[in-house]
Formats: sequence, C-alpha cells, structure tokens
Amino acid sequence: MTLPSITVDDDAGSSLDLNALEDLAGHVITTLHVHPDSELGITLVDPERMTTLHEDWMNEPGPTDVLSFPIDELTPGTATEPAGPGVLGDIVICPQHAAADARAAQRTDDQHAQFLTVHGLLHLLGYDHASEEDYARMFTLQDELLASWEASR
Repeated sequence: MTLPSITVDDDAGSSLDLNALEDLAGHVITTLHVHPDSELGITLVDPERMTTLHEDWMNEPGPTDVLSFPIDELTPGTATEPAGPGVLGDIVICPQHAAADARAAQRTDDQHAQFLTVHGLLHLLGYDHASEEDYARMFTLQDELLASWEASR
C-alpha cells in the first residue's frame, strides 16, 4: 500500500512526538479515503512566526494554536473513489501557544498537538465549524478519528 507523503518539521524546537503526528495524519488520510499519493506538510512554529501568519493570512491579532493552508482543496473520498491525488496543503501548529489550551482541556502537550493535527487536517479537507451543525459534524468526526487512531496503536 502506498502511503501519503507527510512532512513534519519542528521549527519551534518542541519536545513533541513528531512521529506520532505523522502516523496520525496518515491514519486520517487513509480513513477519509484521500488518495495515498497525496501530500501534506505539518510545521511547528514559535509564537512570533504564528503571529505573523495569523495576522497576514487571517487578519487576526496575535498568535493562534493552529492554521491550515489548503492547496488543492481536496475533500474526503470513498473506499471505491478516493479523493485526489493532490497536495492537501499545510498545517501550522504553535506548541507554545497551544500549551495553555492543552492544560485547560486536560490533555498532554502531545495529545493536544494530535488534536490540532486532526483539526487542521479536517479544515484542509473542507470541514468548518462556522455553524452549530458544522461544528457538531466536524468535532464528532475529529473525536472519532482520534479514538480510532488511539485504538489502532
């Protein structure tokens, strides 16, 4: 089986488990039937870099925990018709900014980075949480994907 091309770069110098982020992203891509020849980038950045990205691309002040930058606007496929191939895009995570959210959610830093990876990947696949209905759909799927990945480890 061909696996997707997933690149994980730690420009923040974090202590997060980068292999787990890569494995989790592969699990989500496979589970949502995205073509295995697709590409994804995950980059961990410091608060200064995230602030610049957040302000330049979202017109929002300060840093945030995760941003998604879709490229080919792929959507989930089916077992018989996978989505893609193509470039999903990039997920950018700020571990330092996310640390407070991790504590509030009673997660470890690694668990929260994994949560943000799934969240960012779902955004790359066209999911959003602007309405209550969209929020419920996205967060339910997010929880299911994290649970199925944990169960498969």
